[in-house]
Amino acid sequence: MNLQFPITSKGQLFLIAGPCAIESEELCLQVGEVLAGIARRHGLPVIFKASFDKANRTAATSFRGVGLDEGLAILDKVRRVTGLPVLTDVHSPDQVRAAAEVVDMLQTPAFLARQTDLIEAAAASGRPVNFKKAQFMAPADVVPMIAKARAAAAAAGVRDDHFTVCERGTSFGYNNLVVDMRSLVLMRQAGCPVVFDATHSVQLPGGLGDRSGGQREFVHPLARAAVAVGVDGLFMECHPNPAEALSDGPNAIPLNELEAIVADLLRLQQAGLGGREPS
Repeated sequence: MNLQFPITSKGQLFLIAGPCAIESEELCLQVGEVLAGIARRHGLPVIFKASFDKANRTAATSFRGVGLDEGLAILDKVRRVTGLPVLTDVHSPDQVRAAAEVVDMLQTPAFLARQTDLIEAAAASGRPVNFKKAQFMAPADVVPMIAKARAAAAAAGVRDDHFTVCERGTSFGYNNLVVDMRSLVLMRQAGCPVVFDATHSVQLPGGLGDRSGGQREFVHPLARAAVAVGVDGLFMECHPNPAEALSDGPNAIPLNELEAIVADLLRLQQAGLGGREPS
């Protein structure tokens, strides 16, 4: 699959999906095969996502992942077996080069949206990057973030940056996130595709004391609203058994329910109910 197509397409939705963390090679291949099938059956550009490290867990005892080397090896195998492009998070500049040699797209975590060294390193890697808007940032704050990234890419000789910006909700009181759908319009000011993270947007950060909670029942309606606004891409984490997921289970979509949700969202878009207002 040509990764540039979903990143630069106009009018066709693309999907970033997969388990929150790389728990095992077996899990990633299982999820990847299902995602590849959804991509084929619906003509939908899909990017497989999983993190080799979850560096911002609530508790020190929480599962973080399998680590950089093992994680990249698993992601490489997922790409070879499924044919899907793959994406993973990077948390520090020193991880960027190794990750960029393996994955098709990088992602910067929301909590690190103002870490200039990380933003610049990811941008200069030559890989497409999904930049997440932090929970404490206003929508327009992505404009200087992307300007910073583009300057770093240009300085590194990267001519086609293929960046995206991603909305994942805004902190609203304690242990709660809300989504202001106006943000999906305002973030277009950055001049790149806008992605809506439907699963992290229903997260309840630290809501279970030693871990985050979530309200999975709102993933589908919020995704429908984002499609109606005219979002370019969707981000949805999924797991065969969210109750046993080692990271972000409460807001993950059960793997066997994902295709029905995707089909509904595509029908909504194809019915002409999803799209941008004339400029």
